[in-house]
Amino acid sequence: MKIRRRQFCSTALVTGLAWQSRWTAAADTSGLETLVPCRAITRGPGYHWFGYYDKREFDPTNTLVLSNKVSFEGRSPTAADSITVGFINTKADDIWTPIGTSNAWGWQQGCMLQWVGRSGKRVLWNDRQGDSFVCRIHDLETGDTRTLPRPIYTLSPDGRFGLSTDFRRIDNLRPGYGYDGLADPFVTERAPEESGVWRVDLETGRDELILSLAEVAAIPWPDGDRHASAWHYFNHLLVSPDSQRFIVLHRYRPAFDPKTLQFQGGFVTRMLTAAIDGSDRSILDPSGFTSHFIWKDNEVVTMWTKPAGRPAGFYDFVDKTDRIKPVGSEKMAVNGHNTYLPAPYQDWILNDTYPAGPQRQQTVYLYHLPSGRRFDLGHFPAPTEYRGEWRCDTHPRSSNDGTTIAIDSPHAGGRQVYLLDIAELLQRES
Repeated sequence: MKIRRRQFCSTALVTGLAWQSRWTAAADTSGLETLVPCRAITRGPGYHWFGYYDKREFDPTNTLVLSNKVSFEGRSPTAADSITVGFINTKADDIWTPIGTSNAWGWQQGCMLQWVGRSGKRVLWNDRQGDSFVCRIHDLETGDTRTLPRPIYTLSPDGRFGLSTDFRRIDNLRPGYGYDGLADPFVTERAPEESGVWRVDLETGRDELILSLAEVAAIPWPDGDRHASAWHYFNHLLVSPDSQRFIVLHRYRPAFDPKTLQFQGGFVTRMLTAAIDGSDRSILDPSGFTSHFIWKDNEVVTMWTKPAGRPAGFYDFVDKTDRIKPVGSEKMAVNGHNTYLPAPYQDWILNDTYPAGPQRQQTVYLYHLPSGRRFDLGHFPAPTEYRGEWRCDTHPRSSNDGTTIAIDSPHAGGRQVYLLDIAELLQRES
């Protein structure tokens, strides 16, 4: 790719103007380097971020951009710590509008804030109410907020149902991804029958346990029983584009003390897919190394993993088969948060890297499948204090038309939300 210009991401907000007019080039010695137009859409006081890479952040008009707001950084959230949820109107001076609060959140995934369905009228997030984690659904037209009895991990694209799992158990076994404040009632059980994945009807609130930890823990591993004495949990759920199947990562830790809530060593992972009622289950990746993933379409899942006998990398797995092929082996050589741009740009993978080099740069980039070309969009330094549980990954998310990318970045003195304009690049290179 020929770089026509090399510019730096402005942290100043110049409101009410076009992208080019909002742009402010500035010298920067911190390691920040942007290769497409970039601007901040949030600012202090307070810190803003969205969270995970597989949630819908943009409304259907690509005008309203969801975000969380918090007053502190640099430590784990407690049950008493509340965040505000709201949206930025990018066509009205980037005005921030709060719509609610949450006491059920973490630094990596926020409170699962996301748009519901395709209408752009409803927003969903998780919260705590009494002795339960719940889900709030806010109607922007009426201003009403409904409460569902279970927190939501992921939504069906059609907006009819969500999938839930136990954030209390996740908080014990994968700190930073669960929610503080409530005890796991099954903490002494290695793979409880009453904990797992629930399907939740978003209209009625009715929930049904469709997959239990006990059921999945009983499925043998290909090379023998590696998990008889392990402690099991589910996380990272995602529904297929046609809302007919879902992915869940089955993880376990070999050693865990339910009295002290302490564990040793890492975790082992395998990926399952299943029909929306929990039937027709398939172990898609039994390697133990499954990491970030996305549905490419209704049959193919693209993920970072290390299949048996192969190097770690991104691979396409065909659901309910043993067919695997590598993707972008040379250009996407390290783990990142991968998605596909929407049509008509579905041949492009959007991805990022973790901090690397002396300036701890996180690189956001596009990978073009037909040509095998990679286009870096920017290098965003992460200060050294952003490590571990309260790190700030960029988690790139695409607008619905594919021409704008949102990221979270702490490079300007605290995490804020930035937009990258890739319309010209796509027009030129597609």
